[in-house]
Amino acid sequence: MSKQTPLVLKLGGVILDTPGALESLFNAISDFWSEQIRASQSKRPIVIVHGGGCVVDELMSKLNLPVAKIDGLRVTPRSQIDIVVGALAGSANKILMGKAKQANLKAIGLCLGDGDSVLVSPISEALGHVGRATAGDPEFLELLLSKGYLPIISSIGITENGERMNVNADEAAVAVAKCLSGELALLADVSGVLDANKTLIPKMDRALADELIHAKVITDGMVVKVNAALDAATNLGAPVAIASFKAFDELPKLFSGHSIGTLMLNTQ
Repeated sequence: MSKQTPLVLKLGGVILDTPGALESLFNAISDFWSEQIRASQSKRPIVIVHGGGCVVDELMSKLNLPVAKIDGLRVTPRSQIDIVVGALAGSANKILMGKAKQANLKAIGLCLGDGDSVLVSPISEALGHVGRATAGDPEFLELLLSKGYLPIISSIGITENGERMNVNADEAAVAVAKCLSGELALLADVSGVLDANKTLIPKMDRALADELIHAKVITDGMVVKVNAALDAATNLGAPVAIASFKAFDELPKLFSGHSIGTLMLNTQ
């Protein structure tokens, strides 16, 4: 059986607040792998990378702590890193683990620092414990994947000095995909990018994105998603899909290597 290219799925935090979404996603992965086994195919390695800003925000609110951001990144002072790590590597990660186990998947909960899979360094003093991620050593993840595990990786990293860092989940997913020489899909609560007629755009490059943003066809939160996906494609040096985690019938196509949603092209 030929070795298949790993697929990294980045999950936005909103999936944690969408009833039934996690169950359906993990059932889709379980069904896909079962079908591959029935067809005497090797299982395509799948890795999940997640954030969980909504979990952090909820906890910060309960503790009456302020939330500050710089250029979209959550300021994480030393006094708050325990809370962020607990919310992402703890609560959010174990919620995902629980749903994966319900789908009879052999899942394992990790952070970016495990096995030095992703290397992390501080970005700036102003951001505090917020890190920049780069691809690390693939050996540990490749070992897990070769044994049939589904790694579920939180966007918490650890520096060379042992400092825990909060990492942007999109950037974390790119680093994991680079580490594994894999493909990347950003799963969100949208089917992809739509044109002015509300028709799905199958492929998009930076020039088209800029044009549609300028024309106010792409607005609000979608601007952030599109720019993040294009940045990811540039950093990865390969196309990146924006697809819906709600498109359960189409997920097997994505798992099989076919495009669903909108494919964001690397134009550099």
